[in-house]
Parts: sequence; C-alpha cells; structure tokens
Amino acid sequence: MSITPLPGRSQAGKPGSARGKSANLTLACAAELIGTFLLVLVATAVATAAVQGKGTAGPAYNSLAMGLSFGLILIPIVASIGQASGAHVNPAVTLGLAVAGRFPWRCVAPYWVAQLLGAIVAALLVWAAYGHGAYVDAHLGAPSPANGANALQVLLVEALIAFILVFTVISTTTDPRVPAGTAAVAIGFSLGAGVLLGGSISDGAGNPARALGPMIVAGTFPVWVFYTIGPLLGAVAAAGAFRFVGMASPPSAGD
Repeated sequence: MSITPLPGRSQAGKPGSARGKSANLTLACAAELIGTFLLVLVATAVATAAVQGKGTAGPAYNSLAMGLSFGLILIPIVASIGQASGAHVNPAVTLGLAVAGRFPWRCVAPYWVAQLLGAIVAALLVWAAYGHGAYVDAHLGAPSPANGANALQVLLVEALIAFILVFTVISTTTDPRVPAGTAAVAIGFSLGAGVLLGGSISDGAGNPARALGPMIVAGTFPVWVFYTIGPLLGAVAAAGAFRFVGMASPPSAGD
C-alpha cells in the first residue's frame, strides 16, 4: 500500500527518508540498539525470574519459558525494525550477513557497538526492576556453563545456536523466492529452537551482545570468550553453508 503525500506537506520524517549514508547508518544503529534492548530485556528478565523462583500466575519460569521468551520477542522485533536496520540485534547475525555478501563491512562495527549498548541498557533495567537480588543471585540473567559443562562444550553449543539462527536469517531475508511475511516467524522460531537446544549446556545465548551485556553490568565473566567466539564461528559457518546451497532450486519433474 502506498501513501499519497498531502499537497505541500514535507516528506521529512517519512519512513525510509533518511538522506546520506552517515545519517541513515546512525538511524539504523539506533534501531539496532532498541531492538537488541528489547530482546535482551525480555530474555534476561525471564532468566532472572526463573532463578529467583518468580512466576506470573503459577509456577516459576522453567527452561521452556527461556526458549519461548527469546523466540516470541524476536518475531515483533524483526517485523517492526526489519525495514529500518535489518533487525540483526545480534553481532553474529551482522557478521554472517557480511560474510555472505548481504551487508556492508563498513557497517559491521557500528552495528556491534549499538547492539552491545542496547544489551547493557537492558541489563541495567532488569537490575532496577528486579532489585538487588537479581544482581546477586541471578547475575542479571548473564549466561554461564551448566554444572559439568566445560568451555569447549559451551563454544560448540553457542556456535550451533548461531548457525541455526543465522542460516535462517540469511535464507529468509535475502532470497526473493521466500514468501513475503514468513521471515519474522521463521527467525523467531529458529532462535527459540536454538535456545532450547543449548540451554542445558550454556544457558542458550547464541548472541555475544546478549551474553556480554549482562556480564558487564553484573561484573561476572564466565568463559566470556567462548560466549563471544562461539556465535561468531557459527555465523561464519552459516554464511558459508548458505553460499553453497543458496544457488539451488528444487528439481522439477522435467529434470
């Protein structure tokens, strides 16, 4: 649907009307900050409530709630800011798209900064909302290895979560053959599935910003290097996989 401008009315402020690469990048980074803030706010709030044994209208949140919280909030985030910034809200997604040739390398660092800032603000608000106990007992939802899990297992699981997410993002948002309107739902479900896959090993971050934001505010850094490198490696692998299989199309009956 197109919007017909009123006669004599300036188009300043119209969605997508930013002029100049610098101005547009600044606004896109602002969108990434907001989107990452929302993602980390919901995810870490649910994690904090689970550790503190708080529920909404029944038992406290459990592992299923963690996966659902990630996936459910990501759907509206992608739908609302996808047209403004691409709704990466994850440094691994930004890197994967750049490696796949679907995002300019010059914008990677600014996106990463915006995403980390959004995660830090989210952690601060979780602290304010849930109180000092959230800081002491739950470390503001910062992920940490499960009992018995070693650093290499965390690295592997975090890479797998990012692979699932980034492969889905690249496949659904850059291929014109994908039906319109399916990307947000597919991306949300892919993150939810990934978090459920890795939750019992690494707490299921799959996102360096989601991991580092609460860690920075809480002042605790359990194997933070693996929570950072793992998703980035998974993103690079997903980009490579897409470049390999993305050229294919289903064989027809006449082939």
